Amino acid sequence: MGPLNHLSHGIGIDLGTANTLIFLSDQGIVLREPSVVALDQTSRSLLAIGSEAEAMMRRNPASIDVNRPLSDGVIVGFDTARLMLKHFIQQVQKGQTLLYPRVIISSPVGSTSIEKRALSEVAAQAGAREVYLIDEPVAAAIGADLPVEEPIGNMVVDIGGGTTEIAVVSYMGTVVTESLRVAGNKFDDIICRHVKKNHDLLIGERTAESVKMKIGTVYPHPEHDEAELEISGLRLLSGLPGSVVLQGSEIREALSESLNRIVSAIKKVLEKIPPELAADLIDRGIVITGGGAKLKGLDALISYETGLVVHVPSDPLSCVALGTGKVLENFKTLERVLQKRL
Repeated sequence: MGPLNHLSHGIGIDLGTANTLIFLSDQGIVLREPSVVALDQTSRSLLAIGSEAEAMMRRNPASIDVNRPLSDGVIVGFDTARLMLKHFIQQVQKGQTLLYPRVIISSPVGSTSIEKRALSEVAAQAGAREVYLIDEPVAAAIGADLPVEEPIGNMVVDIGGGTTEIAVVSYMGTVVTESLRVAGNKFDDIICRHVKKNHDLLIGERTAESVKMKIGTVYPHPEHDEAELEISGLRLLSGLPGSVVLQGSEIREALSESLNRIVSAIKKVLEKIPPELAADLIDRGIVITGGGAKLKGLDALISYETGLVVHVPSDPLSCVALGTGKVLENFKTLERVLQKRL
């Protein structure tokens, strides 16, 4: 039976601010690329997409426009988002545009109807015949193997590049949700500003991300606090290249305000849930997904602040994409978690 006639066949897409992941129902995750596009400023023709475009960021001449078509989890550049998604879909389908006509694409729970329409239209213009949206934390819960189809409380905190999505999921629906536009890219920006203010050094977002991943920590721990990393950038006063050694403890202090906002949002969700689901969470705890789940000490911080056990899946960055894929492969069973858009 060909793919067009097989109900389970389709594409699952985690279209994120920082990265795009694509799941093919018969192959698993087949693409992980930065959500970055490089265009010629004059002709607006496509020069590079993904990791090739990301390598140009802050190194590109004025004639080349390098940008992210998504910000805070939503589309801000419709045409570039369409070009990027169409390119990625054709790449994984070897140029056969309509090989997989059904597309499930993740969406932040805080998205407006206009933002959701933009997502579905981008997918449609990239070649989809059927477009379904799925709330990011629901996809993350399914990807983390939580029993969302049962009447049991499952709490997910998905920290991506643009948004932090918090939800309690039960019986294929969200009971309580919260969405913050504070996440991985915000952390990078905070690190850039911290280094500029405290060390008189200008650094780019890729350097900041490296700092975050290598010595970034959010909960006191001697080993993490004392970790050091030497970074290079431009001296603020002289404009000449320079370097500085950063410590984990100063990164923890710099990130504390944003992490407190995430913790407050988690507590807000916990305060709103019914007592029966609260009892489930005492037994089951909280699952953290997304790239932000890799921040050192994040599980300890959330556990300390909530009193609940916190779990981090082995591959937290892939949970949303895996969740879209599991819905594709169990479409009849899990169709209720989707919003039909086309």
